[in-house]
Amino acid sequence: MDRLFIFDTTLRDGEQVPGCQLNTVEKIQVAKQLEQLGVDVIEAGFPISSPGDFNSVIEISKAVTWPTICALTRAVQKDIDVAVESLEYAKRKRIHTGIGTSDSHIKYKFNSNREEIIERAVAAVKYAKKFVEDVEFYAEDAGRTDNEYLARVIEAVVKAGATVCNIPDTTGYCLPQEYGEKIKYLMEHVDGLSSGKAILSTHCHNDLGMATANTMSGILNGARQAEVTINGIGERAGNTSLEEISMILKCHKTIGIDTNINTTKIYPTSRMVSSLMNMPVQPNKAIVGRNAFAHSSGIHQDGVLKNVQTYEIMNPKDVGLDDNSIVLTARSGRAALKYRLEVLGVDIDNEKKLDTLYQKFLALADRKKEVNDDDILTLAGADSSENHGVKLDFLQVTTGMGVKSVASIGLDISGQKFEAAATGNGPVDAAIKALKKIIMKQMTLKEFTIQAISKGSDDMGKVHMQVEYNGSLYYGFGANTDIVTASVEAYIDCINKFRN
Repeated sequence: MDRLFIFDTTLRDGEQVPGCQLNTVEKIQVAKQLEQLGVDVIEAGFPISSPGDFNSVIEISKAVTWPTICALTRAVQKDIDVAVESLEYAKRKRIHTGIGTSDSHIKYKFNSNREEIIERAVAAVKYAKKFVEDVEFYAEDAGRTDNEYLARVIEAVVKAGATVCNIPDTTGYCLPQEYGEKIKYLMEHVDGLSSGKAILSTHCHNDLGMATANTMSGILNGARQAEVTINGIGERAGNTSLEEISMILKCHKTIGIDTNINTTKIYPTSRMVSSLMNMPVQPNKAIVGRNAFAHSSGIHQDGVLKNVQTYEIMNPKDVGLDDNSIVLTARSGRAALKYRLEVLGVDIDNEKKLDTLYQKFLALADRKKEVNDDDILTLAGADSSENHGVKLDFLQVTTGMGVKSVASIGLDISGQKFEAAATGNGPVDAAIKALKKIIMKQMTLKEFTIQAISKGSDDMGKVHMQVEYNGSLYYGFGANTDIVTASVEAYIDCINKFRN
């Protein structure tokens, strides 16, 4: 079978989602999971953008063995120099450099012309080639670049030494037929592509909901690398989903294109990324949504019971879903909890941390009949708040129809105890007003989102908040069966982030 290389950019493009930033330890955790998943290339970051990104590329390079580690740059020598330094420890290294090629980018972003853009592109590839053998070039906004000029750019960078040429639909504008024809045109008009001197790569965004369709169209017309993210996360509406492309090719074997992805690792990888980034997977998300293998209509249920293939084109076990999973209740032990966490891709590395998590699990299990996977991951994600300087000690709220809501709150701030009370327009408003009396900072709540995990009245509620402080935005997360408590915890999470 023909081979498609999987280029995962969860840690670069995916991490550009507001509020989803990971620290270096978390990035290493994801990178190791991506290695187990079988991705060929991990885009570990944009090193010149921040010291954190630079350090993450270094540490990820040390942590993984066989995937190629890729660092993003602009077509600027300083960017490339920093990328080279960050890749020092990578066993296999790639520099991903490029420049905008659409008339819009050339005129408004660079105040330049077509010939100068080609010169800058060639110069960047040649400079990167001095340090690494594997150089990928991206033609930003290729989706809106006319094919004839794009072919000139790609031919020039292939001659300069580019081994991979990335054709991004940066704005998610292309139609599948249009994007496929663009890849086909390049395959037919660029010397070096048909001979295998370089390969084309897809990088599609989902602004119009066509990222996966465009990527498949590109693959069917000759692209042999797909740039994807776990759960399709990414800027704006997101990127092409790794799990969708992998399973399309697995299900449609007649296409004759294979990947190195171990699909049984898809579900735990999806859950790990969702948990670490505090970004829930929509229930109807293809492959990894909680309803992806659920059947509710009587006709569907009857068909599945008679023969599962009547309504399922995939075996849940092929993506890592154990349809005979252990049900966790208040009677479950530590071993069962640890096992389920490992299945979901969460590694608990010490007994003290497991014990803390287990006590939280028991408290939740006492309030719920059953604890599901999302509950467990929420507990594991919320556990990261243990070392925060500001912690919630207690919260008491009185509310009801026709009465003013009153909240009393107690905080532990670096070992010191503080209490306050306030009234408000509803229990959440009262609780946050009481909290602000203690903190005494001028903060503005910009966004407040509540999400239930399942459908029960005893369900675990997730709250995501965005708070503005001193001109900067901070994102917080809280989870609890009591939604007022979850809201306060999310607000405290924001406070801890600007205090650090």
